[in-house]
Amino acid sequence: MPPPQAAADQSVEAWPFPSSFVRWVHRLTLLLVVGTGTIIRLVYLVRKPFWFDECFSVEVARVGWRSFLQLLWWREANMALYYVLLRVWLQFGQSEFFIRSLSVLAAAATLPAIYWLAGLLYNRRVALIATALLCFNAYQVRYAQEARSYALFLLLATLSSGFLIALVREPSRRLHLGYILASVLAVYAHFYALLLLAAHWLALRWLESRGKADHQSIAPLSAQMRSVWKTIGIAVLPLLIFVAKTGGGPIRWIHRPGLHDLFAFYEHLSGSASWPLPAIYTVACIAAVAPFAGQLKARGQSWEVWRSQFLLLWLLFPVVLTAVLSVIRPVFLTRYLIFCMPALVILVAAGLARLRNSWLLAAVLTGVLLLASQGIFFVYDHDFDTERDAAGAATNFVLDHTQPGDAIFFHIPQIRVPYEFYRSVRAGENTASASFTAQVGPEILYPHYGAGLDYRDFRGKLSADFVRAKAPGHPRVWVVLMYNGPKLPDPTNVLLSQVLPETFPKMQRWQFPQAEVRLYSKQ
Repeated sequence: MPPPQAAADQSVEAWPFPSSFVRWVHRLTLLLVVGTGTIIRLVYLVRKPFWFDECFSVEVARVGWRSFLQLLWWREANMALYYVLLRVWLQFGQSEFFIRSLSVLAAAATLPAIYWLAGLLYNRRVALIATALLCFNAYQVRYAQEARSYALFLLLATLSSGFLIALVREPSRRLHLGYILASVLAVYAHFYALLLLAAHWLALRWLESRGKADHQSIAPLSAQMRSVWKTIGIAVLPLLIFVAKTGGGPIRWIHRPGLHDLFAFYEHLSGSASWPLPAIYTVACIAAVAPFAGQLKARGQSWEVWRSQFLLLWLLFPVVLTAVLSVIRPVFLTRYLIFCMPALVILVAAGLARLRNSWLLAAVLTGVLLLASQGIFFVYDHDFDTERDAAGAATNFVLDHTQPGDAIFFHIPQIRVPYEFYRSVRAGENTASASFTAQVGPEILYPHYGAGLDYRDFRGKLSADFVRAKAPGHPRVWVVLMYNGPKLPDPTNVLLSQVLPETFPKMQRWQFPQAEVRLYSKQ
């Protein structure tokens, strides 16, 4: 068997040695795909309103350094890298378009990254097809247009895997450092990257067995990787301590998945909300691994078998593990597993590339991309996997109808976050500072620890004595509630519903998606 770095591509038709013209056309096509992907992700970038999670990202990045560090340690270490980058990004612009463009930048950079990775695993033909598939993947577009860490997470997961494959092909100190850096950053972008690293470790176990079976020089790589794992472990130790300290509290809202959720996950990962595209992806994946189906469970196999094992582990291991763990405590969530997308896209590209006839391949790929484009038009107005709340509409309603002397309570401390974001937009200011806190909207009674947001505003517990002491001094009191399910009323909601009518006999209610606004008045 040839060594990995010289392995012949036996699973798909390899490109012949390119002439200067073919090389030029290939590069031009790649540039066109990357450019198209960037434009697709910029179009209608602010068509959908900011929702709670996005507002949370911005306001966390805006608070003072002391509060910022307190928040990271107390509850938000999971996406620490994104918050730090967003904090820097906000120094250059504060518009909603500019805020979301950080994710667009990461998503666009993932296109050449997946080209590099697929080229290392297969060849330039597969690499170009994989890049085109990711370019038109609606699920990646959906998170490229959101001010959250998922686009950055996907980029770093792709780079981490790329450095690992490059190490397997031709180890070097530079590649070791690249793998360590990309992997550590991926974990700080989202701690579910630990599942990716576990899949990497399992894949390397197969590789070591293969090297022993074929008397190859895998032992030096194995020894070096043990040092790499230790370095990564030390680097991510603060996040591991954070996870141990907080437990499952930050994700206790995740629901236990059923079979429908697993099917929906696959649909979303393929970039569709209907069955035709996932069906084509399934056939293509089968075509990619079918020649080696009988060897996938065995060790000591060829490079062609191992790369299929690597991609399948990357795609399936995190999904299966989180689904099994969810029987005990729900931890399965589609967007947390977005880092599995490159493995799916590359497998599909490898399957499509098995079509020997170039014209047939072009026709099939065109049909696939046309199907995928339907999902893109869908996500410009909708979301695949979550219902976007109306925090902005609720905030604007309060600001439009507030009167002098009004006050406001937020039944959960964090709900003040989207209120502050939209209030800053309304005031036309760059930051949620004291200069307009007292000028825009009713007086904030809870949570309120200072002129601007403070880390203490993200937690706390409201008491009946506090409400009775603060509310009567105002003619009217607003209450904003979010994610308050009727089956399990929030205790703070119950408290406000019981205490406020003692002073404010009249109550009006307005309902918004995932949000509710109440107005208590004395007359």
